[in-house]
Amino acid sequence: MATTTTEAKGFYKLSWLQRIGFGAGDMAQNLIYQTISIWLLFFYTNIFGLKPATAATMFLVVRLVDVLWDPVVGTFVDKGTPKWGKYRSWLILGGIPLVGLSILCFWNGFSGSVVYAYLTYVGMSMCYTLVNVPYGALNSSLTRDTNEITVLTSTRMFMANLGALAVKSLPLVIAIFAPKALNADTGRMEAVINTVDAAPAWFTTMSIFAVAGLILLFFCFSQCKERVVMDQKEASKVKVSDLWMEFGRNKPLRIVAFFFITAFAMMSVGNAADSYFMTYNVGATPFMTTVFMWLGTIPAFIFMPMVPAIKKRLGKKGMFNLFLGTAIVGMLMMYIFVSIPAIKQHFWLLCVAQFVKSTGIIVATGYMWALIPEVVAYGEYTTGRRIAGIVNALTGIFFKAGMALGGVVPGLVLAIVGFDAALPKQSLLAEQGILWLVCVIPAALLLLAIYIISKYELSDEKMDEINKAIEERNA
Repeated sequence: MATTTTEAKGFYKLSWLQRIGFGAGDMAQNLIYQTISIWLLFFYTNIFGLKPATAATMFLVVRLVDVLWDPVVGTFVDKGTPKWGKYRSWLILGGIPLVGLSILCFWNGFSGSVVYAYLTYVGMSMCYTLVNVPYGALNSSLTRDTNEITVLTSTRMFMANLGALAVKSLPLVIAIFAPKALNADTGRMEAVINTVDAAPAWFTTMSIFAVAGLILLFFCFSQCKERVVMDQKEASKVKVSDLWMEFGRNKPLRIVAFFFITAFAMMSVGNAADSYFMTYNVGATPFMTTVFMWLGTIPAFIFMPMVPAIKKRLGKKGMFNLFLGTAIVGMLMMYIFVSIPAIKQHFWLLCVAQFVKSTGIIVATGYMWALIPEVVAYGEYTTGRRIAGIVNALTGIFFKAGMALGGVVPGLVLAIVGFDAALPKQSLLAEQGILWLVCVIPAALLLLAIYIISKYELSDEKMDEINKAIEERNA
């Protein structure tokens, strides 16, 4: 099919295979990195044998390494011209070692070794950056079309949540390989997944997820074509200091960056605490835990396809306010459920609260990725340089800073309230601390996120004007 005049100016339309192919890259990263984000702290404390405070410190150190590493990767990616493409090449070059190290993070061969935990986790995180920063920049290189980017983002998040659904099925998968023991309460043989005896099951499950992720990265690589990239002459001038210069002069980028740190802190705190919440506050079986976590993802398949229509009707800010507020309501419902003994026995009420909370979080945090191409284009409009790698490295620093809080805060809170992995039932103080991690702290962060996003000023109409001006200037 002949290329249209509009497409020749950078406003490309993608086929559904290309959209799904791009989304497969995020699905792959979820299978690998979200497994680590949700389950690694639980694995470290209950299987590997680390103290919560030790694990919390490690999570902080790894994020500090990321602060130094991400700008280097962003600069290197923007300057480079790999044979298979500026950005998509790294899906393979970084993806292969990422898979290997992520599997080793869940190996118990050096049980309790802090050195081994640091080496594997730091290495995995650095390889993740080698994949995630170029993947984020790849979005900006496919098209300038605002509506196409919205559809592409919705497709991406739909695929990402397919990966998340698999990750949240992890207790059921581990139970297949885990040893069985007699449950004194039910009189039935049940899988034991939260003790050191289940270590081989954790390792096998992570191996399956990671290899599946690598296959998806190869598929993403095969379907993406970079067509909106910086001129090589300009790319050769990119340097690490451009990251902070861009941060200083690009106001929309600053707003997005602070929104990212708040959103990822909220998600990471809640995700890290969910397994403790279901184990100790709810007393759930692996099946109940899986259902609960599935409900943390299922809303994506209902509401993400509606995002283009919702955004068109409410606008960006209206959509963010609606769904961030919905998430807060869900957290309040969850807090009430656990706090009132009379309704705590009705598990379906907890499922309703989880569905409401997750609906808000998924739509708001899913659409935020569509803001990245906008701030990249704004930077190009004001400076003449399309440094997508630098911009994604900067947002990467902030979302990893949020994830650092997500790793550090749960570990510190668990240590403060006296959590003891050796006890089958925790103290009332420990249970309350876990409840704060699941409901109260995330709700406070959501209120902050609503304030931050209220300052974002790039409407769809403004973005169309900016992109057309860039193409006319380039012509």
